[in-house]
Amino acid sequence: MVKTPKSVYVLILFLSIFFSITVSNSFNSKIVFTDCKTDKDCQNHRGFNFRCRKGNCVAKIR
Repeated sequence: MVKTPKSVYVLILFLSIFFSITVSNSFNSKIVFTDCKTDKDCQNHRGFNFRCRKGNCVAKIR
């Protein structure tokens, strides 16, 4: 009788951990914005570090 609720609890816990890892790994860490020629052409925002790479402003999360 106790095994059924415990099994359901373990299943829910496993699925929540699995989906959390899947969602966190699916986030693309590079965000491309406007065109630029130098790093100063890119605007900096809180939590992001923008750099000019291959003519585009690319944000990397700190």
